Amino acid sequence: MKKTFFEKPPSNIIKNTLSEVQFDVTQKSGTERPFDNIYWNFFEKGLYVDIVTGEPLFSSKDKFESSCGWPSFSKPIQKEHIRFIEDISFNMRRIEVRSQIGDSHLGHVFDDGPEELGGMRYCINSAAVRFIPEKDMIAEGYEDYLSLI
Repeated sequence: MKKTFFEKPPSNIIKNTLSEVQFDVTQKSGTERPFDNIYWNFFEKGLYVDIVTGEPLFSSKDKFESSCGWPSFSKPIQKEHIRFIEDISFNMRRIEVRSQIGDSHLGHVFDDGPEELGGMRYCINSAAVRFIPEKDMIAEGYEDYLSLI
């Protein structure tokens, strides 16, 4: 079954489906603790999707070690699946990254990534994404993204 349609569930379903940390990060623009999250040092082959909607966001091929304590990616799979918002909270000027359909807060993007990968670092909260291993991508409907892994 090919997955082609993604939609944001009603807020009561989101609240009842996500863990407290996932809800805080995605719905309240929170941040999980660095070095204390599931994907910061995780490097298996697969796809990272929005925890709320399943929108495909990042490929393991574009993940790199940044020593920041959160998963870091050089680029999203498709820019159309990401929204960028200026964030001036905490007396800082940053660019927030949100999923397009789910409007989930994912993290921030910085221009201090590896030059050989394009120079960008998408610093993403593990709590905002779900990892789909390469071996499960067809069964979960993400076969169109296998060539990007």
